[in-house]
Amino acid sequence: MAHHPRQRSIAVLAAPTGSAAVIRVVYLGKLADVAGKPVSEFASSSGDLDWPDLLALFDTHVREGLAAAVRDPRVKVALNGAVLADREALVARHGDEIALLPPVSGG
Repeated sequence: MAHHPRQRSIAVLAAPTGSAAVIRVVYLGKLADVAGKPVSEFASSSGDLDWPDLLALFDTHVREGLAAAVRDPRVKVALNGAVLADREALVARHGDEIALLPPVSGG
């Protein structure tokens, strides 16, 4: 079965609003440095965002290089506080929070 991309628009909110009508992305640790901010908020006309949507948004609407940084397999993705076993299965809906956790360096 061929995958057909969904036709939809994704709005990017310039500043966090605290509204439940958006999907909030929290960048933790060094990922906040890469993103240039600790939080982004996005809204989609379809009401949801999946992993490919987020990757596309990161470089175009947050900061170039962010998508490459979060593609690192050691980066963990949490949806509403639960770490996902498979980030490719991510589907976030309005009111959800995605947290991106950088690899833990130890010593």
